Amino acid sequence: AGRCGGRAVQNIWIWGRKSLGDSPATVLSPAASHPMASGFHFPLLSPAKIAEELVQFDVAPFANLRAEHIASPQPDLLPGVLGRFFDYFVDAPGDGEGGQLGFSELEVLDNPEHHAEAIRLLRLYNKSQIFLESIHYKDLTLADFTHPTPRRVVEVLSALINFLLYRHDKTELLQSIVSESSDYHERDLELKARIAQIQKEIADHELAEQMEEPMAQQLEADVNALQQKVQVYNKQHLALRAKAAAISDTKEEIHRKITQADFELTKHAQENSKLRSKLVKSPEKVQEGLGREEISPC
Repeated sequence: AGRCGGRAVQNIWIWGRKSLGDSPATVLSPAASHPMASGFHFPLLSPAKIAEELVQFDVAPFANLRAEHIASPQPDLLPGVLGRFFDYFVDAPGDGEGGQLGFSELEVLDNPEHHAEAIRLLRLYNKSQIFLESIHYKDLTLADFTHPTPRRVVEVLSALINFLLYRHDKTELLQSIVSESSDYHERDLELKARIAQIQKEIADHELAEQMEEPMAQQLEADVNALQQKVQVYNKQHLALRAKAAAISDTKEEIHRKITQADFELTKHAQENSKLRSKLVKSPEKVQEGLGREEISPC
């Protein structure tokens, strides 16, 4: 079973070749089957089913299509269905003939405007024949357009509808892949936008770098000058440290000498005290000695 337009479609033939081991029930619907020269089979649908499917796929040639239109076909039925089929499912926009005659036809026909409808019908027949042969139905004749019979109309439309059902099933199977592809496409667009943004940021950065290059060169020159001054100051600092060390050594020598002089001064002061103590023992002895000196003759 397949699904079309949100409804279940029963007894859908999966388009393929009937093998010798297949039972009729696995290939055919309860309706009759039409075998083709290629070995492909498809179920012959009832007129009511054909009318229903044509409306469902939006290829009915006119509104209110019913089973009796299939059972008693008019010449405009098959051309109308196939024309809408090509417009909706095969031709790209603008690919239609538009009913206009070519230059070769205008040259051959005396009154080409009188044959426009016949030429349009012939073109549609040729296109229909090529398409139906591509799906392995090779029995279409021009009489099916001009003098349709119920049996022939049922055969042609059953082949077309079974192809549409097959196409619908395959499209649904591919829908998840198409959705993923859409997601990948959106992601690709996002990444491309991000890459473009980063490239713009890089370009802006390079432009800013170029504009700041003179300032950077000036700063580099100032840094070089400061480094040279630092080297000079370092040399001066080393010289001052050496001078300070020499001054410190001199200071220590002077301090040592002062300490030695203090020691010598203290020593001499002690010796002087001893000498003074020896010289002045008692005032009487001093007076007596002075008197003796005065009395003694010269």
